[in-house]
Amino acid sequence: MHSHDHGLAHDLKALDAIAHRRKALGLLAGLGAIGLLGCGGGGDSSSSSTTTTTTTTTTTGGSTTSGTTSSSCSVIPEETAGPYPGDGSNNNGLSALALSGIVRSDIRSSFAGASGVADGVPLTVNLTLVNTNGSCADLSGYAIYIWHCDRLGRYSMYSSGVTAENYLRGVQATDSSGVASFTTIFPACYSGRMPHIHIEVYRSTTTATSYTNKLKTTQLAFPEDVCTKVYATSGYSASVSNFNSISFSTDNVFSDGVTLQLATLTGNVTDGYVAALTVGIAV
Repeated sequence: MHSHDHGLAHDLKALDAIAHRRKALGLLAGLGAIGLLGCGGGGDSSSSSTTTTTTTTTTTGGSTTSGTTSSSCSVIPEETAGPYPGDGSNNNGLSALALSGIVRSDIRSSFAGASGVADGVPLTVNLTLVNTNGSCADLSGYAIYIWHCDRLGRYSMYSSGVTAENYLRGVQATDSSGVASFTTIFPACYSGRMPHIHIEVYRSTTTATSYTNKLKTTQLAFPEDVCTKVYATSGYSASVSNFNSISFSTDNVFSDGVTLQLATLTGNVTDGYVAALTVGIAV
């Protein structure tokens, strides 16, 4: 029978070796963490933090989840309002923002005396407004104005055949969680542009009456696989060739990067989709 007791001196020596080993491992772990932090940069120079992005596509029971999930505290890029804003900045000052009833969640129908209704694959748009200067805190009580084309690629108030309409335009206040939600339809892809929704941010619904008060202008983009599915449905036939002729790399707005503007979509063409996007502004 062998004894395992080698005496106090042996035990103290063994304990000292263990302590040194643990100290060395702790130092290596600390250096590893520093290395990871050093690799976490990138993004827009105006961003107040880094962005972690994961792109996923999941299909379950006919429902598809697709897009880019961003954990970020980054200012969303400033973009052009384009030629059809309806915010008073062009078209002889014509403004949907000045019309009674513009503050609404369902923007599929015209309002203020107009009666047209935009048909298409149902789409809910949930925009979460956060403050990049305040640890990404939700911004409640602000206002978001969105507008986009119909399934034929026409903009109300501007395009031939719908100049008397004002559908697919609306303003919503952000709730206590910083979310503004809209019920609309999936927009077409017209020649020369990737499918998109225009966004203007205002301090409140009371200031969302003229483009001169806006805090941010940007655009929301859609995952390509979802666009392909939508444009295969009835009413979107004109979008097919347009979509096949354009890409994010050749789009004149999204070609410099689309990560912070690419919405995450859930749903399907039968039941409709829900688009979610975090909109970061510095206030």
